[in-house]
Amino acid sequence: MNNAFACCGLIFLLPGPWSALAQENPRADYHEHLLSPAVARILGQPKPFLARDLIAEMDAAGIRRAVILSLAYQFGDPNRPPIQDEYAQVMKENDWTADQVKEYPGRLLAFCGVDPLREYALSEIDRCSRNPYLSAGLKLHFGNSDVDLDNPDHVRKLREIFRAADYHHMAIVVHLHANIDHHRPYGAKEAQIFLNEVLSAAPDIPVQVAHLAGGGGYDDPGADAALSLFLNAIARRDTRVSHLYFDISGVAGLGDWKNRKQLIASRIREAGVHRILFGSDGAWTSFTPLRAEEAFRELPLSREEFRVIDTNVPTYMPESRSVPVHPQGTRDSNVSAR
Repeated sequence: MNNAFACCGLIFLLPGPWSALAQENPRADYHEHLLSPAVARILGQPKPFLARDLIAEMDAAGIRRAVILSLAYQFGDPNRPPIQDEYAQVMKENDWTADQVKEYPGRLLAFCGVDPLREYALSEIDRCSRNPYLSAGLKLHFGNSDVDLDNPDHVRKLREIFRAADYHHMAIVVHLHANIDHHRPYGAKEAQIFLNEVLSAAPDIPVQVAHLAGGGGYDDPGADAALSLFLNAIARRDTRVSHLYFDISGVAGLGDWKNRKQLIASRIREAGVHRILFGSDGAWTSFTPLRAEEAFRELPLSREEFRVIDTNVPTYMPESRSVPVHPQGTRDSNVSAR
């Protein structure tokens, strides 16, 4: 996927993929986007993609709820020509996302979007925290914002952002993978910096790492190295990952993923299936929630593993209690009960 978007000790009863004939649908899509007219122009898309369009795609996939991640950070992309009145455009985009979600309050939950390196980032987080339709969480895209975790100034700014989100009790969904188009470094070293210097600044909120810590598909060895760093922290019961989730949006179904199905399934088990959230990403492409779900079902997971992932509810969802995902492998039963 390009930079624009791009438990409890379970008993595994079935060794192979779970038949689609007997499956449950994921109850929520935890990584979705809408496309405003303004962002459609930026991305060269022919038309917007509205909440009603997404609801139709969700219905086709049998998915009840979705988390809508605002694309307001697109206006801060430092690798595009500057946008006039940038912050005004960011506010307008976040408010547009909130207005869309208002139409389906029982089905859609919005996260505020912002480029964490812009001077207005903290102001926008504070503003979003006071909007009931944006206060649930924050979406950050390190690739789009060209975040460099090897740059101490960037790390300092990220710590401020994570600390502010923690203060406002806003969950974070982060596309952690560095900018692909410009070949920024990304792997275990950068993941360690993130764990030590950034994640530690937000000890009390859930943080969802997008795309299994990658940028789409699972071809990049750096993504697997970054994910493995977090898995090692989970294995040693590091308290800094107590509230860490991973979504699998844009993993199965993209790139050379079929030759890596066993590796992907292995990494999911190492993380703990209770930490894995279903997601699809931008449904205005041909990769709809239904196609994402079909690809997901091809992973060599057991029926019970699919069932847990299908019913997981992160602690930022309204029906979930604020409890951590316990690093020792146990979990409160309410984390995945709906």
